[in-house]
Formats: sequence, structure tokens, C-alpha cells
Amino acid sequence: MRVEAARLLLTVIATLLAASAVSVVGLLGFVGLIVPHSARLLIGSDYRLLLPASALLGAAVVTVCDTLARLMFAPIELPVGIILGALGAPFFLYLLRRERE
Repeated sequence: MRVEAARLLLTVIATLLAASAVSVVGLLGFVGLIVPHSARLLIGSDYRLLLPASALLGAAVVTVCDTLARLMFAPIELPVGIILGALGAPFFLYLLRRERE
């Protein structure tokens, strides 16, 4: 079996599955994909702490991104999904790259 080719194929499939999930629920649903991973990096794998940390971190991320979207080009208000996408996409790519190594 060609391991490198299989790994690349599975990475592409994982990326397409995540992209399809985001396209169905919108960019705000992207928070549900990214925040639990960042909470795990910050808190660890203890689910008693991870679940509340994910909820609080998700609320904080959306609030900060909404505030940035309102203030960056005031009086014009950007959609919050643009800010979330700009922050979340590089992190998601980092997670995909990290899983490969």
C-alpha cells in the first residue's frame, strides 16, 4: 500500500467533509469544528473540564469576532462569518497538517 498517497487522499477527504459541513450550516458552525480542538490544546483531555471550556471559548470567540466585525470598518459592518473564516481556516489547516505528521 502506498502510505503517502493514502494519507494525502484521506486528508483531502477530511477537508472536503469539513467544507461540506460548513457549507450546510454556515461559517458560524465552523466554531463547532475549531473551538473544541483549541480548548483541548489549552485545557487538556479531561472531559469534565473540556466541555464547559469549549462552550465558554466558543461564546468568547464568536463575541470577539462579532465585535471586530462591527469595529474594523465602522460604520460599515462586516458579516461575522468573514472574521471567523479568516481566523478558523488557518487553524483548521494547521490541525490537518499536524494530524499528518
